[in-house]
Amino acid sequence: MEFESAFEVVASNVRFGAGVTREAGMDLADTGVRRVMVVTDPIMASLSPVARVLESLGKEGVEYSLFDRVHVEPTDDSFREAIDFAKSGRFDGFVAVGGGSSIDTAKAANLYSTYPAEFLEYVNAPIGKGSPVPGPLKPLIAIPTTAGTGSETTGVAVFDLVAMHAKTGIASRMLKPALGLIDPENTRTMPTMVAVATGFDVLVHALESYTNLPYHRRPRPDRPRLRPSYQGCNPISDVWAGESIRIAARYFVRAVENPDDDEARTQMMLAACFAGIGFGTAGLHLPHGMSYGVAGMVRDFRPPGYPQAEPLVPHGIAVVLNAPAAFRFTGPASPERHLQAAAWLGADISLAKPEDGGNLLAERMIDLMRRFNVPNGLSAVGYTRSDIPGLVEATLPQKRLTGLSPRPAGASEFAQLFEESLVLW
Repeated sequence: MEFESAFEVVASNVRFGAGVTREAGMDLADTGVRRVMVVTDPIMASLSPVARVLESLGKEGVEYSLFDRVHVEPTDDSFREAIDFAKSGRFDGFVAVGGGSSIDTAKAANLYSTYPAEFLEYVNAPIGKGSPVPGPLKPLIAIPTTAGTGSETTGVAVFDLVAMHAKTGIASRMLKPALGLIDPENTRTMPTMVAVATGFDVLVHALESYTNLPYHRRPRPDRPRLRPSYQGCNPISDVWAGESIRIAARYFVRAVENPDDDEARTQMMLAACFAGIGFGTAGLHLPHGMSYGVAGMVRDFRPPGYPQAEPLVPHGIAVVLNAPAAFRFTGPASPERHLQAAAWLGADISLAKPEDGGNLLAERMIDLMRRFNVPNGLSAVGYTRSDIPGLVEATLPQKRLTGLSPRPAGASEFAQLFEESLVLW
């Protein structure tokens, strides 16, 4: 096997600042887009960020149809509903307003309405065929209302495949939004648990992309177009991930505990953007790969601040519940990086050795989880030891993520990690 000797960075176009939501209509009009599908969820549809977008479209004479049926934590069925809406609307552009669920749904609607195909055609292998996206998509403006997923910067759309009780996704540089409008004014409406979950998603994005497999330890692709979006940590992703961790260390607690702290909310949106750029190139590893089964197999858990009609483990919570065990496991493979990350998060490393890095990082994560009253491990969201085989089975297909672990993991390792994640403190 010949190892990779290059990494590729596909730039994300973002505009950051208070009030930039009001510029969406001008951006579309200036690029000749005249009819758009506005994608959001039922709750966000009645709130001010969507109202500001629709007002901006109206002022610029951009026609729109509002699709407000995004499913929080999208499913293949909810993606299909949005795709059908997009196909029937003859749109020449898209605007997504909301969290990662809305932005990912808009990416899927754009893809399948532009290049119609069977649903699994573009879905990541081995669950889907993993076929390359044939070409450029229509312009998509992504307007996040949470400081979390970084989806406005990435070419990834994630969903629950209901039949498998697991998450998967579509990954292609072509899915990147044409423009992300990152407006701190849009996070004023976040409930506390949403701020906690999305903040942990930011932090773990950055930690995983900083600690994952180096790009030069991946196989070299046969052709440049086959180089994956997630390529392993590299000098450029390190810059974005490291700064995201440092920002979150300073502002995460403030943003959760005082929603009126405009500086903290602004900085967490910046951290989310930086983390998205970092992992959009470097990729993620075990906490995210293991989270998909945790989210997909949920039975009864209903967190405060989220829709109560269906059980749900929010994405950021599903990720962070696995993170302490995962970082203890990966620590020995890149001890200096784990130790540095722990230091950025406030750990005292004055007497530490590099081999302490994984444990120190895990302890810092647990400290934050306890401060925010996050459920104490998988058992607190409804899982028992008897669920571990199913969680492992849901994790095994996530090779796009787990294959980037700096320390190889298979079924037996996943089983042990889930065991360690049942109760964290």
